This record gives sequence, C-alpha cells and structure tokens, in this order.
Amino acid sequence: MIKFLALVGFGIILAIASVAVAAQPLFVAYPPANHKTIADRIFLIGTAPPTGQVSVNGQQISRTSAGHFAPTFPLQLGENVFSLRYENQQVQLKVTRESNQPEVPAGLAFAKDSLTPKVDVASLPGEYICFGAIAPANARVAVKLAGVDIPLKARSQVELPDNKSVLLGENSPIAKSSSEQYQGCAITPPNPGENESNSPPSKGQKVDLGVPVFELTMNDQTISQPGTGKISLLSPAELEVAEITADPGVARTGASTDFSRMTPLPKGTRATVIGREGEWIRLDYGAWIKASEVRIVKDAVPARSIIRSARSRQVSGWTEILFPLEIPVPVTVQEGERTFTLTLYNTTAQTDIIRLDDDPVISRLAWQQISPLQVQYTFNLKSAQQWGYKLRYDGTTLVLSLKHPPTNTSAVPTSEEKPLSGIKILIDPGHGGPQDSGGVGPTGYREKTATLIMSKLVREELVNRGANVVMTRVEDVDLDLPPRVEMIQKEEPAIAISIHYNALPDNGDAINTKGVGAFWFHPQAHSLAMFLHNYLVAKLNRPSYGVFWNNLAMTRPAVTPSVLMELGFTINPEEFEWIVNPTEQQKLASAIAQGVTEWFSSVK
Repeated sequence: MIKFLALVGFGIILAIASVAVAAQPLFVAYPPANHKTIADRIFLIGTAPPTGQVSVNGQQISRTSAGHFAPTFPLQLGENVFSLRYENQQVQLKVTRESNQPEVPAGLAFAKDSLTPKVDVASLPGEYICFGAIAPANARVAVKLAGVDIPLKARSQVELPDNKSVLLGENSPIAKSSSEQYQGCAITPPNPGENESNSPPSKGQKVDLGVPVFELTMNDQTISQPGTGKISLLSPAELEVAEITADPGVARTGASTDFSRMTPLPKGTRATVIGREGEWIRLDYGAWIKASEVRIVKDAVPARSIIRSARSRQVSGWTEILFPLEIPVPVTVQEGERTFTLTLYNTTAQTDIIRLDDDPVISRLAWQQISPLQVQYTFNLKSAQQWGYKLRYDGTTLVLSLKHPPTNTSAVPTSEEKPLSGIKILIDPGHGGPQDSGGVGPTGYREKTATLIMSKLVREELVNRGANVVMTRVEDVDLDLPPRVEMIQKEEPAIAISIHYNALPDNGDAINTKGVGAFWFHPQAHSLAMFLHNYLVAKLNRPSYGVFWNNLAMTRPAVTPSVLMELGFTINPEEFEWIVNPTEQQKLASAIAQGVTEWFSSVK
C-alpha cells in the first residue's frame, strides 16, 4: 500500500489500533478513534470470533468464515458515531467528516482565503495573468489592477475529481450545483513602460503593478478586498539565468507539486527565468522548478548554445553519447517503441559529422532541428525492451547513457536449472519500522510485515534460479524513500520490484475491491508491469485490480525498469486470509519468481 501524502501516489496510511485481539475478541483495526476525513463514506475493518453476530448501530453485518469484516457506511458532515457489538462486547467509534469545499458566505463577502493568486507573481509583458475568487452565486465580481478593470465570470459547472479517483474506478467530472467560483484573465501591458507612472524601468528593474483589488457587487452594494499576491513585470532586457543545483532538478508543468513531472534536469543545467509564482520559477523552455533547486547566476547571458558534433563510446554495461555544448541546456526524454528521443532546448545545430559505431543498443540515429531553438535526436534501438538511461553534465558536455541488455536475456529456456544466472534484481519490501507500517488487516496485521515476508520468499526463489538479488531492507526498520531510490541508482539492477499490499482511501469499497495491481512510470517498465500482472492473475487465478501508469517514487528511477506490485488488499476480508496464509505466500513467491524468469525469456 502506498502512502498518499508522503509518496505522491495514492491510498492512506492506516492508523493502527491496539492488536491485543486475544484480550478483546471484538477488534476494530480501522478507523482509529476520533478519525477525521473528507470522504463521504467510511469502511470499518475488524474481526471477531466467527461464531455469533456482529452489528453496527444495531444492523447485522456480513463476515468471512474467519470472522473478518469491512462494511462501508455513509458519512454525514460533522460527527458520526458507530457502535459495534459482538455478544456482550461493544466498541464505539467517532468519525468526523469535514468539508473539503470553501465555505461560501451568504452575505456580501468573499469566501475566506479564496482570492487568487495568493502569492507574488512575476511575468513577462504581454502574458496572461489569471485571477479567481469564491463568492455568492449571481454576483458581479471584478479585479482592478494598474488602473484596469478585469471582469471575473462564473466558471464551468463541473469539477474534475482528484487523481486517486481513478483507483476507485471513478474519474468523471463532478457536476456543481451553484456558480460560486469566478475566474478571469488579462494580458499584462506589452512593455514595461506601460505602468501607472508611464516611465520605463531601469535596466534589470521589475515593474510593480501592485496588489489586485477584488470587487464584489450584489443588490447594488459593492465591497472591495485586496488580494494577497503582488503582480509585477519582468524586464525583457535583463532576464535572470537560473542554474540547477539539485541532483537532479524536478521540472514540472506548473507552479505546484500538483502538476505533472517532466524529464528531470541534470545538475548544472541553465535556463532563462521568464516568470515567478511564489516559491516557483518558470524556465524559458516551458518547465517550472522550485527556487530552492536553483541558483541565480549573476551577469549571465541568456542560456543559448550551438552544437556541432556528437559521438558515442562504450563503457562497462552502457553506451554513452556525448553532446558538447557551449552551456548546459534543458533536455527532455521520450521513450517510444524501439526509439529513444532526446530533445535539447535553446540549442541550434551546426552539425556535419556524428560518430556512432556498431552498438549493442542503438541501430541508427536520426536528428533534426525541429524548431529554431530545439534539436531532436532519435535513437532507433535494436530491442523493443529498453533497460535504463542516465543523463548528466560533464562540464558543458551532455552525457546520455543507455544501458546494455543483461547478459542473460537471449531467449533462455525456462527449464534450465539457473535461467537467471548473472542477472541482478533489486527487491524492495514496502514500508517498514515503527513510523511506516503501511496498510492494516482486520486483525491488525501490518503491511510492512507481509511485504518483508514475501520479499524474502521471492528472494529465495530468484536466487534458486541463479539471480543476484539485492534487498533494500531485510529487517523491520524505518527506511525513507530517497535511500531506496538511491540504492536502485547505485546498484543499477536489471530490474527493480517494489512489493506492497493494497488499501484504499476512506471512500473506497473494502469488501468488493480486490486483486493484483501493477504500477509503472517509464515506458521501459510497462512490459514488465503488464507481464507480471497478467502472469499472477492467470497462474494463481487471482482477481485483477489493474495496471496503472503512476507517478510513484519507486517507479521513477530511470536507470532500470522499475515497477511496484500491489499483491492484494489487506483491507479486503477475503484476500487478507490468503495474504497471511504461509502456503499461499509460498505459492505467490514462486509465481512472482517464475513470472520474472519467463519475462526475461520473452523480451527481445
């Protein structure tokens, strides 16, 4: 199970109640006492002796033959009390449902903290700046900025669900019942001299357009309220240059961690700053990055480069392609079917010669100047399966590394005694330690325990097939995500598998949701995720939860095909019974190892 907040994935970390089941036969593992949620429903996970009846608020609930239960109940806003009873035992829980919607005032007022932008914003002249507010329906809302009136209109009557709704089988737009959200945009003055003082700024100076003032009119009454973010214009004549100091820099499509990740920027990359929004910086090639991950280079010219040549060389297990540049420029990567495409931004080609010798990975190279400042290199590959890549700057030379196939992937028959001989595989038992227990089953059994047991069984099976297996942890210890990722980067295994058991957000269905799930991020890992998912479902006759592209820490390493497997739902009363069954554990471990073996035999 993947922690929703800490891993930027999905699910919840289930708070653990006391596991003294023997002392109290009626046991509730989730939710904890005085639980708070924004969900409109909640599941109650627990167990009691299989004989007798369990009721919730006087209503008898169904249980498995082992006595486990996980019914779902609707939640009203505010406090909800659940009284569970088994014979003469009773457990009472209070669950508070909090609203996740801003409170819309009934009178002449804006909703608290609803005026946007909330942070300082700086942009180039002639660009859109957008404003938003929440106010009563049928009001007239406008913004005054630098002497200009900008009307805000009631937005569309639908709202997109959050990302994790896909994991519940729900991702349709949600209809809104009233028009309380207002939005509007305006183009900033086309040159920095067009401000209220009508005097051009000095070199490098920003033009302060001031704080926007929001006006709300209803029933011929008007109120004004200043925003919290200041708007300013950057001087096109003296733009700053940012250099990436993180290793690597996390580039995103917008100014928030809610926005999607782009190709990480190698340390040393330089790009011109064309906007700011609070703690975020907008770079000229289209990405946003946190200001804490860059330094501003004083007196630097805009980041531009030419490129004249490129060449390849082979090092142990890798092919390196070297692109000498005048300055480290931003890059993006796109993996396709038998192709690997690298785009250099702010770059112009003066290329006549590229050296590319016969290579274990690359069949040929095609390149083109796709726009005045973008050069694109497409490597046609000998295999549909890609095994990993790395990007780094060595001074101002970009070094792209493409991993060679493992030595033992050429149609090895699975009947051989050691079919995985010489192949390094990394296994990551999910969660661990007192701070990160993961999901919880009806008896209080922790996911961290199940993943470690399964990982050790899988390791044994893989070693028996000849593999060299590396584990991120072998004991119940706290282990954050960065060290796990760093181990993948350091070990450079042929594949990496993170083993988990699943859970759901509060509004999930713990009884009817079950099955094997697989998660991948880079296209190079898609084949492995799909193959293992399908193999386990067919081999063990298990339900399918699905195969998902997902932005998870343990799927993001690009150095190898890295997948995360959810092997079943600890919160599902029926699946939980085989999750803790030693015989079923061994069958599952054997199936995972055999699936890995057959996948290596199948890739070409």
